[in-house]
Amino acid sequence: MFALHLGRLGLQQSAVRSFSLSNPLRQWNKLQVQSKQIIRQSGSNSNIGRWYNRFAPLCRNHSRLLTSDALMTVRSTTTKASSNVAKSLVGDIPSYARKIVGGWLIICSGMVVGAVVLGGVTRLTESGLSMTDWNLIKGMKPPRSNEEWEAEFKKYQEYPEFKYLHHEMTLEEFKWIFYMEYSHRMWGRAIGLVFALPAMVFWNRGWLSKAMKPRVIIYGSLILFQGLLGWYMVKSGLEEPKTEDVPRVSQYRLASHLGSALLLYTLMLWSGLTHLMPTQNVPAIASKSLPLLRKSAHFALAMIFTTALSGAFVAGLDAGLLYNSYPKMADKWIPDDILALSPTWRNFFENPTTVQFDHRLLGTTTATIVGLLWFYAKRVPLHPRARMAINCMCAMAGIQVTLGICTLLYYVPTKLAASHQSGSVALLTMAIWFLNELKRIPK
Repeated sequence: MFALHLGRLGLQQSAVRSFSLSNPLRQWNKLQVQSKQIIRQSGSNSNIGRWYNRFAPLCRNHSRLLTSDALMTVRSTTTKASSNVAKSLVGDIPSYARKIVGGWLIICSGMVVGAVVLGGVTRLTESGLSMTDWNLIKGMKPPRSNEEWEAEFKKYQEYPEFKYLHHEMTLEEFKWIFYMEYSHRMWGRAIGLVFALPAMVFWNRGWLSKAMKPRVIIYGSLILFQGLLGWYMVKSGLEEPKTEDVPRVSQYRLASHLGSALLLYTLMLWSGLTHLMPTQNVPAIASKSLPLLRKSAHFALAMIFTTALSGAFVAGLDAGLLYNSYPKMADKWIPDDILALSPTWRNFFENPTTVQFDHRLLGTTTATIVGLLWFYAKRVPLHPRARMAINCMCAMAGIQVTLGICTLLYYVPTKLAASHQSGSVALLTMAIWFLNELKRIPK
């Protein structure tokens, strides 16, 4: 209505549009000056002058009401836009069902984290090759009698790890590493059950949206793939070493096993947050900073994921036991044997020196990117939950770098190394949370 009256005064359309969409309190003085100029040119007794004298006091008195109405409109629009972010995954399912599905996904993603941490400890304690066969059903029953334990120990003695590394191991020591690997496998089976049984119930009750159903199939396929890939990885460590190197699982298969687990965790956590996190009244951000912030957050997430994968190659090659100094490697910034293998590409995956160098470089670069992201996010008026997410992400990056340096300097103690691996998942979690919050802000 006010825009119509201002238009009758002969003001430019851009000025009228600016008054209608921006804060009227800021625009009123500018429009008043333009109006008076037009009146002076046409005369105070003209139609334009009479329109101005009639409506100027009214516009002035109600400018605050216009501001309030504009804010309410923005809040309504942004709430709808934020809701549309989750609508594709959540659909029209009831609120209580959405919360139940979201909680189920969060629990499953948390169990995946437990599997990653437990798998890392199993690797650090050299327990992963203690179970020399794989059976989905029969493998769930551990040895009970002394005869069963003796038979299991004899099977382990036939493989390279016992012959070259643990030839003095006793039966009691074998039981400890066996239970480590057994716990890891049973935890994986528990994830499958906790995921599959509720998924069937939710599907049957119609609690999964059309967009969510294919994702559930993907999650289930990844869980099954994880089990098969885990045995494929273990099998590589049971083979006779081709060189004089110690028996160990293939670093390629280890990285694939970890990478698929992190991918599964990322997908489940994202869907869980989308179902659970309440939509807030997020104000629209008319700034060029937001699109760049989103792109930068995606890049930071990709770097965190890549750095975690490079850690799998460090673990697979025991590269953390070399060059236990920081920041230099044996008093050199670039070691002499960094490109010792031929062809050159093999060094990045099979040379322990190069693998550690790459992990150092990736870790430092990732922490720097997260720090720059935090600094750039200060320019954007984020809502409190998004601000908390980026603050936690930046703090976790600093903690993770500190854990990595300490793990290296203290020759990879199990507790520190496990904490460092867990820290990578925590940092990944913060990045996913921050990205999920950014998705709720209207574009």
